[in-house]
Amino acid sequence: MTEERSHLRAPGGPPVRFGNARLLMPVIDGHRQPLGPYTVGAALLGGLVPEALDRRPELVAEHDIEIRAVAPALADLVPARRVTLDARLSDEERILVPAPRRTLRLANGVAEFVRQVVQPGLALAVCNGDHADPTDTELLDVLMRRIPPAVLAITVYADGPEPPPDTRDAAELWTLVDRCVREGFLHAVAELGQRALTLAGPGGEPWWRLAQRTATALGGLDRRAEARVVWEGARRSSQDPAVHAATAYGLAMLDARDPDRARRDLGRARGWINQAIAISTLLPDPGQRAFKLGFDRNGLALVELREGRLSEALALVESAIELAGELGERHPVHRMVLLANRAQLLAGLGRTKEALEDFSAAIAVDPMFPDYYVDRGNLLFKLGRHAEALADYESALAAGPPLPEAHYNRAELRIAQDDVTGALADLARVIELDPAYVDAYINRAGLLAALERDAEARADVEAGLACAPGNPHLLTVLGQLETAAGRLREARRALDLAIDRAPSLVAAWGNRGVLRYEAGDPAGAVADLTRAIELGPQPDLYANRAVALRALGRTEEAEADEARATHH
Repeated sequence: MTEERSHLRAPGGPPVRFGNARLLMPVIDGHRQPLGPYTVGAALLGGLVPEALDRRPELVAEHDIEIRAVAPALADLVPARRVTLDARLSDEERILVPAPRRTLRLANGVAEFVRQVVQPGLALAVCNGDHADPTDTELLDVLMRRIPPAVLAITVYADGPEPPPDTRDAAELWTLVDRCVREGFLHAVAELGQRALTLAGPGGEPWWRLAQRTATALGGLDRRAEARVVWEGARRSSQDPAVHAATAYGLAMLDARDPDRARRDLGRARGWINQAIAISTLLPDPGQRAFKLGFDRNGLALVELREGRLSEALALVESAIELAGELGERHPVHRMVLLANRAQLLAGLGRTKEALEDFSAAIAVDPMFPDYYVDRGNLLFKLGRHAEALADYESALAAGPPLPEAHYNRAELRIAQDDVTGALADLARVIELDPAYVDAYINRAGLLAALERDAEARADVEAGLACAPGNPHLLTVLGQLETAAGRLREARRALDLAIDRAPSLVAAWGNRGVLRYEAGDPAGAVADLTRAIELGPQPDLYANRAVALRALGRTEEAEADEARATHH
C-alpha cells in the first residue's frame, strides 16, 4: 500500500492532488455501513462504467457479471450477457451458495476492467479502510497488486467519518442478506444475518430463513462453532419438522465438510444426517418429501465417500436422483448437482463412460455454470482426450470472471502436450490471479528447474514456501536446485524434510538418490532410487539407478535398468 499521500487532505475533506496525480473521483468512504459489500467497488465502477459504455461498450459487456455483482445499481445500464440458471429460480430452488473464492474472481475481473479504462496518472483515495467490508478489502488489495501505481495510485486511510446509526429493521436487512447469499458475500451474510436474527426474534418463517442463511455462511467461512450455535438455536426455537430436518443436515455438514481431516467427526455427521433422513421421510407433502429426502441422502453419500465407501455413496445418490424424478420440472439445480455428484463417484469407480454422460447431462442443465466443465475436462484429460479437455477448460473460462483453477488445469494439459511455453503462461496467469495458489508455484518451479532457469525456479520455491511452509513438493524442487548449485548439505536438508513430510513422494526419493550419488554415496543412491521405483516406476528413475549400479560394479543389474528405462 503506497504511503504517498502528503497532498491529500484529512479523511472526509475534498482532496485535490495525490502527489503529482489527479484524483479519479472524490474520496470514497469505504465504511461497510449502510451500503454493505463493495461499497468502494460500487463507487469506483459507478464513476467508470457510464463513460466506458460510450467509449468501449464491448469491454463493459465482457465484464457484465463482475459489474452487476459489485455495483447492482448499474444493472439497468449493463445487460446480463452470461446468466446462470440459478438467477431465474424461486427462493426455495436456489440451493447453491457460491464459494468464498468467488469474490476473488470478481475482484480480478474488476481490476482488469479498471486497468483498461482508467486514464494513466490518476489516483484513488479511500477512507474508513478499517471498517470496509472484506469484499472491498480484497478488491483494494487486488487493485493495488495488479494495477501499476503509475496508472492508478491508491491510498487507503484507516479512519474516516462515523456513519449514521444503523436503523434498519430485520426486513430491510433480510433483503441485503438474501442478495449477499446469492452473490457469495459470506462475511456480510454472517454479520448482517446475526444482527437481523436479534431483531427478528426466534421462531417463525422470517427468522428461520435468516438463521439458515447465516449458519450456512458461517460454515462456509470455517466459523463452525458460531454456525453450530445458530443451528442449535433453530432446533430450540421451532417444532416444524422441515426445520428440524434442515438443521440436522446443516449440523451434519459442519462435520462432514470440515477441511481439517483431524477435526472431522464422521460418526457424529452420520448421526445427524440419519436424523434428517428420518424426519424428511415423514414429511406429508410429496414434493417437499421427495426434494428434502433426496437432499439428505446426497448428504449421507458425502459421509460414505469420506469413509471410503464409494459404492454405498453411489447407491444413495442414485436413490436421490430417482426421487428427483418425482419433482417434474422443479428443482433443476438440485438435479444438476446430483448428476455431477454421481459422475464423480462413477469416475472414482472407473466407470468413465457413464461419468462423462452424467457430467454432460449436468452441464446441459446449466451451460453457464463453470465448475462441471472443469470436472469433465479433468476426466477427459485423464483419458487422454486432450482436445476435448481443452475445450472444456476454455468453456469454463468463458462462463464467468477469471477462474484460476481452469488456467491451472489447462497448464497441466499443456505440460502433457510438451507445450512448456503455454503451460508457463497459464501458470503465470494463475499466480497473477491468486498469489497464494501453492500448486501453481510447485508446477512452475518444476518446469523452470527442468529448463535450468534456476534463479526463477528458486524465486517460485521461496514464494510458495512463504504461503505453505514445509510443503514437501516445494522442498523437493529446492533440493533439486541446491544439488545443481553444488550445495549438497542444504539439498540433503531439504530432501530429508520433504521425505519426512511426505514419505510416499516419488520425486523426493528420486532427487535424494541423485543427491546421494553426487555426494559419493552410490549405495545410498541405489536405495533411494529403488524406493522411488517401488512407489512409482518411471524411465528416468531406472536410468539414474543404472548409473549408480554401474558405479558399484553391478553391471548386470545396471543393464537391466537401462533396458527398463528404454522400454518403460
